[in-house]
Amino acid sequence: MRILMIHADDFSYKVTERTGAVGKGQELAPELAEGSTGDALVVFCASEKGDEKGVESVAGQVSKVAADHARRINTGTVMVYPYAHLSSNLSSPRVATRVLERICELLSAEKDLEIKRSPFGWYKAFDLKCKGHPLSELAQTITPSKEEKPAIPEGESQAVKAEAVLKGEWLIAEPGSPEPVPAEKYNFSRRKNLKKLYAYESAKDRTSDQPPPHIELMRRLELVDYEPASDPGNFRWYPKGQLIKQLLEELVGGLTTEYGGMRVETPIMYDYQHPKLSRYLQRFPARQYVLLSDDKEHFLRFAACFGQYMIQHDMQLSYRNLPCRLYELTHYSFRREQTGELAGLKRLRTFTMPDMHTLARDMEQAKQEFASQIELCRKCMQAFELDYEVAVRYVRDFRDQNPGFAEKLVEVCGQPQLIELWNERFFYFVAKLEFNFVDALDKASCLSTIQIDVENCERFDISYIDEDGGKKHPLLLHTSISGSIDRVLYAILENQAIKMKKGSKAELPLWLAPAQVRLVPVSEHFNEYCEQLMRSVGWRVDLDDRDMTVGRKIREAEREWVPFVAVVGEREQGEGSLSVRTRDGHQQTMKAAELAETIRSRTTGMPFRPLNVPSHLSVRPIFVG
Repeated sequence: MRILMIHADDFSYKVTERTGAVGKGQELAPELAEGSTGDALVVFCASEKGDEKGVESVAGQVSKVAADHARRINTGTVMVYPYAHLSSNLSSPRVATRVLERICELLSAEKDLEIKRSPFGWYKAFDLKCKGHPLSELAQTITPSKEEKPAIPEGESQAVKAEAVLKGEWLIAEPGSPEPVPAEKYNFSRRKNLKKLYAYESAKDRTSDQPPPHIELMRRLELVDYEPASDPGNFRWYPKGQLIKQLLEELVGGLTTEYGGMRVETPIMYDYQHPKLSRYLQRFPARQYVLLSDDKEHFLRFAACFGQYMIQHDMQLSYRNLPCRLYELTHYSFRREQTGELAGLKRLRTFTMPDMHTLARDMEQAKQEFASQIELCRKCMQAFELDYEVAVRYVRDFRDQNPGFAEKLVEVCGQPQLIELWNERFFYFVAKLEFNFVDALDKASCLSTIQIDVENCERFDISYIDEDGGKKHPLLLHTSISGSIDRVLYAILENQAIKMKKGSKAELPLWLAPAQVRLVPVSEHFNEYCEQLMRSVGWRVDLDDRDMTVGRKIREAEREWVPFVAVVGEREQGEGSLSVRTRDGHQQTMKAAELAETIRSRTTGMPFRPLNVPSHLSVRPIFVG
């Protein structure tokens, strides 16, 4: 940072217009529109590139230099004045704002000094009458201390910092039980995974000392893989994985649309200096990617919130329109998770998030929506064939004021739930429900989630017209009925890893299996009959027409978790049948129509897509060597 300190007889300024350093929606605080002072030390400041490596160090040095010099020249007033013209190597507006704010905070702690400031990011006209003594003009360059760690990691919010030190009271609530009990006194003998969830959440340690099993499985099954040419935590999806991903997306989208979610699409990047968004960033516990466009900082979204807030702000709503639900499937959401926390598809940096935002008229309607949306979450978990544990987080005041609501959620969920009570509200929500999956390493991950937001409708001026014609702010529910699609696949694969550890065979839910039936001819003479069977069975059927033994073909089908493997030879061709082997080792002779009906009956209500790889294995490429 460069500073120029002027001891002035008089100094005054008046804002004229905004610069490119502030967003078009950013409002100027009225008290900063103009200012003046008599005898004062005016500190002109220009934050430079490199200041982000030590915000606290730079701000501390500047404030000490300014305070000491003010006392040396015997003035009791310091005016902090952002002045970009002192440097041609300016820092980003985000860093400059943070440094200037911290300088003012530190100077304000000096009891013998009155601190004044002018706004950052606005053109200003100013008048200055400088004293003429030897100490009336002084310039200095301030650099961060080498010992200090970066004070503002890339896109780190105040909520991230709050989350790191957040402490709450842990309770367990059971259906039919009048009062929750302290978690440390609960008998977990019948709820081993709930105990694991409690241990994981209360420890607040997201790192892992070994790779979760799903990483090996996602590669062996040729579903997903690391992308070495990208930032860590970004993945490539192979055709089979992409098929599963699309099916999961269609299921979640279908349930949400059927519930009344109106589908929208919004941008993936937003102005970091937008006044409402920048304040919201500090309330959301996620780290952001930051990028430059035309010398202006933008952040990559970590949820669909921002775009949907902007749409909701512009909507014309009355109380008759509520509840009102917007839904988006964000194929690209970004969170700059710490490297040590990255763990395959469990915790990554780019992900697909189904996101619904519901406007509710008041708290009673919000609570009704909250309870009814739990059923959507439950339907997802049933379709994914996953067991889950329930966690609910409350701000204590909210739970005390809504005891019936807390009890209702326990009954609606129908199983014991872990409750975390916070004495203070650190974030924008007062209640948050999660369906958590416990993986093969006894680590928990949140899948489905619902939150009641009490801040953002007012922050983004989202409103509706009530019966009396007055403008009112609704409440907002954030809901992902499945959690990120990537994490759903992680949970499904981890669930199978747990089964394999117990000696059972792994299998994907039938509606998600990349190939639902594999035909294995005993020789090439039966390939033509297999072609007929493929058309008769329908569904996702492939044909292993490679030149290898039947035993090897069956073993490879087993390794790929193909649900139905049908060996076709002379007897089957003569009878017009198939000899079908299932994952549990059961074998039976079936007609093509019978097999088709079996698949239909087990996948009713689930989305379907055809194969997205060649149906003949002889021409199918290998993606993972």
